[in-house]
Amino acid sequence: MTANTLAALLRARADDDRPGLLFEDAAWSWRAYVAACRSAGAWLARRGTGSHVGVLGDNVPGLVFLVGGAALAGRVVVALNPTRPPAELARDARATDVGLVLFDAPYEGLARDLGLPARPLSEAASGEPPPDVTPDPGDLVLLIFTSGTSGRPRAVRVTQRKLAVPGAGLAAMLTPDDVVYCSMPLFHSAALMAAYAPAVASGAALVLRRRFSASGLLPDLRRYGCTYLHYVGKALSYALAVPERPDDADNPLRIAFGNEGSAVATRRFGERFGCRVIDAFGSTETALSIRPDPSGPPGSLGRLPEGVAILDPSTGRPCPPGRVAAGRLLNPDEAIGELVNTAGHGLFEGYYNDPEADAERVRGGAYWSGDLAWQDAEGHVFFAGRGTERLRVDGENLSAAPVEAALREFPGVVEAAVYPVPDAAAGDQVMAALVPAGGFDPEAFAAFLAARRDLGAKSLPRYVRLSAGLPQTPSHKVLKRVLAREGWRTGDPVWLRTPAGLRRLTEADVKDIEEEFVRHGRQHLLET
Repeated sequence: MTANTLAALLRARADDDRPGLLFEDAAWSWRAYVAACRSAGAWLARRGTGSHVGVLGDNVPGLVFLVGGAALAGRVVVALNPTRPPAELARDARATDVGLVLFDAPYEGLARDLGLPARPLSEAASGEPPPDVTPDPGDLVLLIFTSGTSGRPRAVRVTQRKLAVPGAGLAAMLTPDDVVYCSMPLFHSAALMAAYAPAVASGAALVLRRRFSASGLLPDLRRYGCTYLHYVGKALSYALAVPERPDDADNPLRIAFGNEGSAVATRRFGERFGCRVIDAFGSTETALSIRPDPSGPPGSLGRLPEGVAILDPSTGRPCPPGRVAAGRLLNPDEAIGELVNTAGHGLFEGYYNDPEADAERVRGGAYWSGDLAWQDAEGHVFFAGRGTERLRVDGENLSAAPVEAALREFPGVVEAAVYPVPDAAAGDQVMAALVPAGGFDPEAFAAFLAARRDLGAKSLPRYVRLSAGLPQTPSHKVLKRVLAREGWRTGDPVWLRTPAGLRRLTEADVKDIEEEFVRHGRQHLLET
């Protein structure tokens, strides 16, 4: 189906009596789903246009009713991330003009802590809905948060087009007889664009799971007859950690589509569960994407599409190809650059009320992603991390600045730098370098972290480096790229945060960590 608005995709399903939405023991036909969306849209329309409605919830039917309702009624919903600390959530709500928060039952307390009117998500319904509006492709539907380099939360503008175009594109892999499995959180754009929208566009049934469960994945695939699943990051690795059974491949799954899966995890998942795994690369803002090349070397993202280049951020010039010997990149300083869409900004339609953030991303008519990469002499592209101010931990975008600000409050800390180091399976781990005035008390530091309400669980440093001084530029800016490159392989003492607390990192620990990178096919990230 060709359509450039989510509203048009939904209207095409309005008379479809095939299964549309499945959640636990409940089911809706597409006709019933669109009717529920129209009811939610009528409720949104009666609120007027003076403020937005925020929603705190897991993957529940009320959330996708609200998304569809916003698209059909020409209203805006703000997807709030319930894993963020209350103070950050309150800032997010204020930054996006939220006047009312709707909550799924587990988040009632959190919603009421935000200082805004709050109601159960189930109340977002009405009687007879008004006629659907006819929105423009650029009309706003959702605001979804990500973290920026400055530490301020940024709300990505998700328009009708931004949902419809990837939905229609991925629908080419589906038929109305397929069943799409959605267990990744819908308060992130990936699940909306790679699971929800393709289901709407193709007419395939959509299965919602409240939260991802590694042990529940295979039973769900069999129970609902799922043929397509969407994943992000470590989800495949978690599924592979479930004890293997000889009949694991006895399931209906055809395609697993996602991003940030390790080369080993994607291969093993496909072999174990008898499906095709497509691990694609793209920015959260959907400004650029790279299609995987099955014939490429292990770890390769694919080849650069037309209009996308790897540029030196300081000069704006193309980076030369990487020189590789024995699997090691020999010239990382010149080969690694930033992925840039030189032809424009794709489906990126800006951040909400944040012109400074827009200017950081779009410069000279090109979109600068903040993602680092290099390519070999044959044109195969390899991911090299993100700008040192941004991290992605377990599928969550984090900013270094708020964590640094918190760590600087620990008694005796003179300076703190927070930066990403690669995770063995997917994404990043948080590492902090501290300059202490005197000694370091690991128990006191662990207690300090545990008491910080402004730091989410994923923001806590996995590695803590103690240093007499941090590398700096002549203008006294910390050279985080040097710290990130050294990682835990440094002459300074490094402490490892474990469930039992902090302890000194040993040579045996380093060996175990780096062997895990090899097992996941990500050892190239240790060589840059």
